[in-house]
Amino acid sequence: MKTYKPTSEGQRSRISSEFDEITTSKPEKSLLAPLTEKGGRNNTGRITVRHRGGGHKKRYRIVDFKRSVQNVEAKVVSIEYDPNRSARIALVKSEDGRKFYMIAPDGIKVGEKVSSGEEVDVKIGNSMPLKSIPVGYLVHNVETTPGRGASIARSAGTVVQVMAHEFGYTLIRMPSGEVRKVLENCIATIGQVGNLDHKNQKLGKAGRSIHRGRRPTVRGLVMNPNDHPHGGGEGKTGVGLKHPKTPWGKPALGKRTRKSKSSDKLILRRRNER
Repeated sequence: MKTYKPTSEGQRSRISSEFDEITTSKPEKSLLAPLTEKGGRNNTGRITVRHRGGGHKKRYRIVDFKRSVQNVEAKVVSIEYDPNRSARIALVKSEDGRKFYMIAPDGIKVGEKVSSGEEVDVKIGNSMPLKSIPVGYLVHNVETTPGRGASIARSAGTVVQVMAHEFGYTLIRMPSGEVRKVLENCIATIGQVGNLDHKNQKLGKAGRSIHRGRRPTVRGLVMNPNDHPHGGGEGKTGVGLKHPKTPWGKPALGKRTRKSKSSDKLILRRRNER
């Protein structure tokens, strides 16, 4: 991690990545797509997600979460920065000439060979069905529905552990500590997602948050009563309510909002259970 001389208050507490693993600054043009910013607004122009807007212009990198190039060896061409995610991405070129992006696992180097399929070697960067992965191995990029593409453990430093195989399902331990069942035909990639030091970064100043497209958040406590349930009062008073609320009067901070899903029966242990 890179620290800075305290030439200003913003630099004093700033900690950023050194980008040592990045090998090129130019992305593959054929794998770019336009990314229009909505500013948190829906199709009618109303703000439906607050604190979004502005930020630096960026383009989307098309990442192959399905690892659709099967049973063909591919070579890692470069490790690149992706402005749309915390993990690094690797540009990979297969033997038949196809190029694709994949999430870069920790420890992968330029020039290494990776592949995907049911009978590939169990090594970092290779993708295969969960039933082919021995118990105890660490994986990432895990599918929840076969063929749908990875949706679990895709951000920097995340990892999932294979716990057991039973009755057509594989038990995995999630980054949160939750243990759940996933169909054994779902694919996963061996290894841990790279850029482990992402959690140690500090922006240092509000302006760097603005550059990322995050607008300021104003506390309800400092608003007027007509703008927020927490507003009003003389001086530095409290919320004035038994339970805190959202600007629209709904319970906040601790109220469980998870609705019952058909997949609840697949969760064997919740994340907060001992």
